Amino acid sequence: MTYERFYGLKENPFGVTPDPRFFFSSKGHRDALAYLRYTLGEYKGFAAVTGEVGVGKTMVVKTFVESLDGGVDLAVVLNPKLSFRQLLSTVVNELGYAVKGKSKAELLIDLGQFLVEARRRDRSVILIIDEAQNVPLPSLEEIRMLSNLESEDRKLLQIALVGQPELEALLRLRSLRQLRQRIPGVCTIRPLSRGDVEEYVMTRMAKAGSDGSLRFTDDAFDEVYRYSGGTPRLINFVCDRALLLGFVEEARLMDSRLVLAAVKELEGRLGDDQTSSQPEVSERRG
Repeated sequence: MTYERFYGLKENPFGVTPDPRFFFSSKGHRDALAYLRYTLGEYKGFAAVTGEVGVGKTMVVKTFVESLDGGVDLAVVLNPKLSFRQLLSTVVNELGYAVKGKSKAELLIDLGQFLVEARRRDRSVILIIDEAQNVPLPSLEEIRMLSNLESEDRKLLQIALVGQPELEALLRLRSLRQLRQRIPGVCTIRPLSRGDVEEYVMTRMAKAGSDGSLRFTDDAFDEVYRYSGGTPRLINFVCDRALLLGFVEEARLMDSRLVLAAVKELEGRLGDDQTSSQPEVSERRG
């Protein structure tokens, strides 16, 4: 028997893979989603979303993508530590063009033709660059130049830069001031409050099909918040481990003792990780 069955759940409520079905509408995440929908939907050209590791940026982006209708062409760059030509090649390839052996100029022509044709058919084209704090400065400046592709009434390419707080620091650099001026505000996702943490946990359990037999005490939520600092990824880690420990003990009430035991195991694995490079460590630290 798995702990899901023991606790009357239909699936794991605390998986670490961002799943839009489990989107939690805290004010910060709701504002970020609305910001992307408005900025990209109104053809502003650029959007920028920042937040600490594990705070839920990818969840917001995936939820945004899920909400798009059939009139959108989408390109996503997940590893942007590339030269501009490499990044451009990735984008053009995602849009369906052959890129092998093409020069930067040829790739720009392909992209321009795609954007003009998309506009003719009244389609939007969105480029999402994740981990954008890793984009080299010269590439960021050339990405700005892509926003010069426009028709009489709109930018032809909508670009979302998504990254850690270092991205906002980059955008404050004088050398990138022209790019920063084109971004209508940077949306920053903050960690959850103590109250949000409790609602987050309960919401995820409900969406996982909880039959109500599993309950958390107030002091358990206190410890979850203390460990996670309101970071959703860490909330998932500690709650998943606490449920596993509770299952072993056949305990249907999650109290602070179980959460603290889960924290101890997770911190122990973190320590092991510093010497053995176990996969779980990269998750804990990432």
